[in-house]
Amino acid sequence: MGYFQDTGVVFLYGLAALLWIDLDRAFIFAFLWTLILICEIYFLQRKEIKIITCAMFLVSAAFVPEVSLFYPVLIYILLKEGNWQIAFTGIMAGIYFLLNYKSPQKGLMADFLLGSLTAAILEKKTRKYNKKDNEIRRIMDTGEEKTILLSEKNRALAEKQNSEIYAATLRERNRIAREIHDNVGHVLSRTILLTGAIRAINKDPNLDNLLTGLDGSLNSAMNSIRSSVHDLHDDAINLEETIKNIISDFKRENVEMEYDMSEIIPSNIKYCFISITKEALSNADKYSNATRIKITMREHPAMYQLCIKDNGKGCRDYAENSTGIGLKNMQERVTALNGTLQIDGEKGFQIFIIIPKQTKWNLRENEGL
Repeated sequence: MGYFQDTGVVFLYGLAALLWIDLDRAFIFAFLWTLILICEIYFLQRKEIKIITCAMFLVSAAFVPEVSLFYPVLIYILLKEGNWQIAFTGIMAGIYFLLNYKSPQKGLMADFLLGSLTAAILEKKTRKYNKKDNEIRRIMDTGEEKTILLSEKNRALAEKQNSEIYAATLRERNRIAREIHDNVGHVLSRTILLTGAIRAINKDPNLDNLLTGLDGSLNSAMNSIRSSVHDLHDDAINLEETIKNIISDFKRENVEMEYDMSEIIPSNIKYCFISITKEALSNADKYSNATRIKITMREHPAMYQLCIKDNGKGCRDYAENSTGIGLKNMQERVTALNGTLQIDGEKGFQIFIIIPKQTKWNLRENEGL
């Protein structure tokens, strides 16, 4: 049972005193004072103030003996707060006041003792109930926490599996591309050379058309294989891993990378970002004297973003004129993809690139699939 339910039940024992005494101002005062006590103890937070309030209620019976009729409520509150000694004092004081009360003592005394016993029983049951309720809540919270942790672990495991599958797919594409290039490509190249040699020494006019057709078919097959190998190689490039390898080869520990891009990225974007990152790190190593370099790659709904920033000495004029060959190459690559390149050399050196997703070259690639 709850606090108000328990105190309400015990409060009824005080009202039962009306069976033996008349309703007067003193009883109404005790009635209201008890209601105030119940509400104050519930809403007060500091334990010291609660004890002072209970002490005032206990002492007030010396001036208004009718207050002692509601002592079972006080006893319940003291037991609930863990003040067993004061609760026992309240029982003794209640008995004392009732023995000296002007009305018949037997009914009031029985009512008081029964109310005090009920208060003790209700407090004990409620304490056990609250303890079990707290244990159940703790178990539920622990279970929910474990469920959340398990869900996070499953999600991390799924992401790791997806990454491993993607990496394995890229390795397999590279292997297939090498196999085609090293085996089928070489065989076709040899066959094309042999066909050309046969055409050169052939003296039979009837075979000219056949050899010409054969040579054309072989060259067409060779072009198809080259295109397939090129596509497989482009798809097998992992931009994130490639950039990490470039940073590792840079052999400086002050390079920070922030990568937030999907797995499917057009090869043009990959080659552009790889080339620009190499050039930017090389320039930073030669000219910037930077102690910190940050590379940020992000994919947005409508564009790709690359930002390379260092805290080196920078060069405002160099950034504005952009006369360096490396910067010109960057500008040409970005322009070819309909992107924009911004260079800031005032505070350190920063290269900021934005390439839109919907570009002409992208549409042509989609049409060719």
